[in-house]
Amino acid sequence: MDRFIGTLNPAADLSTGSFPLGLPLADDDGMRTPRRWVLPTRPTTRADLAAIGVSDEMIRTQLSGGTLLRLRRGVFVAASSPPVTPRDQHLLRAYAEQAANPAAVLSHRTAALVWGLPTPDFATWWEGPPHVTFPAVGRYRSSTGGVVRHVAALPRTHVVHLDGRPVTSLARTAADLSHGLPVPAALVVLDAAARLLVGTLVESPDRRDFLDPRIVSSVRGLLRDGCASGRKALPEPVLDLVEPCRESPAESLSAGYFHVAGLPRPECQASIRTRHGEVFADFLWREARVIGECDGAMKYENRASIVAEKEREQDLLDVDYRVVRWLGKEPMIRPQVVVRRVAKALGA
Repeated sequence: MDRFIGTLNPAADLSTGSFPLGLPLADDDGMRTPRRWVLPTRPTTRADLAAIGVSDEMIRTQLSGGTLLRLRRGVFVAASSPPVTPRDQHLLRAYAEQAANPAAVLSHRTAALVWGLPTPDFATWWEGPPHVTFPAVGRYRSSTGGVVRHVAALPRTHVVHLDGRPVTSLARTAADLSHGLPVPAALVVLDAAARLLVGTLVESPDRRDFLDPRIVSSVRGLLRDGCASGRKALPEPVLDLVEPCRESPAESLSAGYFHVAGLPRPECQASIRTRHGEVFADFLWREARVIGECDGAMKYENRASIVAEKEREQDLLDVDYRVVRWLGKEPMIRPQVVVRRVAKALGA
């Protein structure tokens, strides 16, 4: 890519708007008179610029002057438009591919960025090149921008349009990302997608909605449809493990490792009555009266939350529950330790 990042404007809106710039352009008689043309604030092809009277010479002038950037062969954007964050730089490169090939659908890692899905490890989706998927038929311009291209059948229900750009649906994106992953990692993506899908079925969902068996069944059905794409079909047992009530990647990883280790399946975000009211356990093995708590920093933002958690745990101990705790990072770096800790409490 030529000159991808120059002087950046973090407030630039890539989806709408443009700004005029006065430039000396040639009239038909060869005289140079000041005119104005609009530098594109979203990736725009050479053909689209030519359609509004912008010549190759004018493009070269602005490229050499640093006011126009080439994102890939034949696609340009105003130098003031590229964003600062790595996430949005990744998306801009993907948008440039779509400008050159309108049939390209944002998919895989790039679609995960659009949907806000978490990664199953410490990496980020934007670290790799953009991903797009093309329908199984058609001819497309070659790519010179380091974009990963996939060719696959995309049923109509597997593509949505966000801000006018085609993106694989939430369910299809989850299927593409989780295909081939170990069960714990796959659940990170699938659980998060399921949680977002609940929001498409229920307005302002609350804790009860994420646990409602009918809603959970509907969400698994949506994921099943998104996963039914040939080689990307996921095993039914994996889909049956999906729980939209899990609140973090660490909880999903933990549940996956418990399954792989052959431990009894716990209830997630299960309700327990105590003398101070109702509490919800991250994991509950009700028969064994064992509670598993995956602790993240967000739970303990201040002293009051720490005291409240201690009181909550004491209430559970008072009614003969055993509480096993682990840090949110442990399922990522030493899952076997978490599994052993829980297995010991269960007597497994």
